[in-house]
Amino acid sequence: MFTLVHLDTPPPESLKSQVLQMVVDYLGDISPVSLTPSNPLYQLYQYVVGYEVHLYLQAMDSALDSSAQLVLALDDLDPARVRGFALYLPAQDDPEACTLAYVAVQASHRRHGIARAMLQHMVTRRPHADLACVAGKVPAFEAMGFQVLAAHGPQVLMSTRDRRSDGLVAVQDLEAIFQSKEVRQIHAYLVKQHGQTAMREAEQQRDRQLDQLARQAQALVRERLA
Repeated sequence: MFTLVHLDTPPPESLKSQVLQMVVDYLGDISPVSLTPSNPLYQLYQYVVGYEVHLYLQAMDSALDSSAQLVLALDDLDPARVRGFALYLPAQDDPEACTLAYVAVQASHRRHGIARAMLQHMVTRRPHADLACVAGKVPAFEAMGFQVLAAHGPQVLMSTRDRRSDGLVAVQDLEAIFQSKEVRQIHAYLVKQHGQTAMREAEQQRDRQLDQLARQAQALVRERLA
């Protein structure tokens, strides 16, 4: 069993480190790029998405309505263990709206209702919840009360209502993270490790994957909205 905890201030370091480890471990599940570990770019995206989540957690502040909010599922027998998390962004100008940023559950504890419970908790606080996911994840979110709205690049836009909220959410600047000194250093290391040709092939593989995901998203939306 598990206990849900809602945080609007930065989590203790022990819990934060577990959340960030889950981001690294389950990158393929939570990232729209859906890279596999065999792709040399995988390590780069692990850092980028992990750092993005780190920034959200670091900036959490109960004094700001627009700060990220965190729902944790803690193990009943060992409350120091995180079994799942949902990170969402409240809308700045709509008290009912939010956008789900990331959700993940430990592989050993899936199919026990943890993700459903975390998202139900989120929706109880912010009933107009939006999210974006790859087509393969749509049925799971539909089972949790979300409906398909449209395709957007490699992702499907979903909401608990029949339209997306017009509220503004404070998102991290991913472009700035990709242009950061740390990311450039990681990329240089990967080029040195794998070679220019392998890295170009990795980028082409990523782009083909994104194109395929976009086609899947469009096909699913046409099917759902037909």
